Amino acid sequence: MNRLAVFGPVNQWPDQDLIAFSDLINPPLVLDAYRSGVFPMPLPEAGFGQTGWWSPTRRGVLPLDALRVTRSLRKSAKHYTTTVDVAFTDVMDACADPTRPHGWIDDSIRDVYTELFAQGYCHSVEAWDRDGRLVGGLYGVALGGLFAGESMFHDPIHGRDASKVALMQLVELLSDDYAESRIIDVQWQTPHLAGLGVIEIDRSDYLDLLDDVLAVPEAHWPRRRDHA
Repeated sequence: MNRLAVFGPVNQWPDQDLIAFSDLINPPLVLDAYRSGVFPMPLPEAGFGQTGWWSPTRRGVLPLDALRVTRSLRKSAKHYTTTVDVAFTDVMDACADPTRPHGWIDDSIRDVYTELFAQGYCHSVEAWDRDGRLVGGLYGVALGGLFAGESMFHDPIHGRDASKVALMQLVELLSDDYAESRIIDVQWQTPHLAGLGVIEIDRSDYLDLLDDVLAVPEAHWPRRRDHA
């Protein structure tokens, strides 16, 4: 894949997670970034412009067959109902809650990903409790066999395992005839994500893998109207 146009030759990328920054962010640029192994994250306080462009030297990925589902999680999942693409705006709002620690979703990110949702590139998975409350979910960008997870949330009172249940639903949706060739990109591995089966791979290995993953046919997304 030619990664020269936007972010320059890979062998000239800095040996750090942040590889570029810009004032510009729009849907076409974001899609080009994902196809290049890069994703946006704002840098509002750093003095480097509005948006940072990141390609971690150690990338967190979840192969679909690596998801760890404990017995207690399977039991907990019975208390939730999951949907796909029916409350994208609500999921983004919850993920962007300014009271959350380390929040990073600003208006520019919200606008771009809302437009990508309208174009069919961005998707959400929702988890609802028995009272009809949205208590967990996630959203991300789907390109070929890549699902680039952007953020997830859960209601700490009513939905302790709800984000994990949303992830289970995402893996189930992607587990079709091409499941072995699909990956979920989670950007960075954390102890929490490692417990779910997320592994780390070198940037170079991720970029090599990405070429094959993007060539995989798109998964079937049961698109529904966003009611938010």
